[in-house]
Amino acid sequence: MSSTIEWTDETWNPVTGCTRVSPGCDNCYMFALYPRLRGMSVPGYDAKPDTVQLLPERLKTPFKWKKPRRVFVNSMSDVFHPSVPYEFAFEIFKVMDEASRLYGHVFQVLTKRPGRAVGWWESYSERFPNGWPPNVWIGTSVENQKYAPRITVLERIPATVRFVSAEPLLEEIDLTEWLDRGALNWLIVGGESGHRARPMHLDWVRRLRDQAEKADVSFFLKQLGGSRGKRGGEDARVDNMTWHQMPQEINRVSQMNHV
Repeated sequence: MSSTIEWTDETWNPVTGCTRVSPGCDNCYMFALYPRLRGMSVPGYDAKPDTVQLLPERLKTPFKWKKPRRVFVNSMSDVFHPSVPYEFAFEIFKVMDEASRLYGHVFQVLTKRPGRAVGWWESYSERFPNGWPPNVWIGTSVENQKYAPRITVLERIPATVRFVSAEPLLEEIDLTEWLDRGALNWLIVGGESGHRARPMHLDWVRRLRDQAEKADVSFFLKQLGGSRGKRGGEDARVDNMTWHQMPQEINRVSQMNHV
């Protein structure tokens, strides 16, 4: 479905449900949104939020989109959750690979479990004779310095675009080590929103922006967060500027005859 998330165009959820793994998950929007969807009898949300459900009937959805778009994969779950079998993850990747070649879509996979992503790739890479699909970006969440080493794991994946979502940003973070050695191509930063939102200081944002600029890495400020509205889009400003940089979109227009 069309998305209000600033850095994507669509969300695609062939899996729903997730479990918390670190402090960034404490106030996850999924746990708040899920009961509403269940109350509206939306298919795929009939269980509890922490029950992972595979929805193979949604696998073909990207083939319905004929114009190139960015697609956030599993905004309501995690492709690499332990309850998602490797074979089902492979089915998701098969669709992403084919749909990106047909229509120029870019798929954005975000995981808090990069170790399982690496394990999956080591087991299934031979099924992709051309290597990691170039239009599949992969990222991991880093909400504080403790979880920055997730990037060390992520960089074992030979994706054309690797990224970090520092949202919710819960403290000052130094990512210089990974940025300087080319582990990342994109850095997203955002504050936490909702009535229990933890504060994000603008100086934390500035320091990450400066680190990204020094390393020539695209920087995207998604939202400032807060308990009374997330202050996203044009309202997400630092030093009176918006920061909506995107990494190069590989092969996105190579199939323009399908548009």
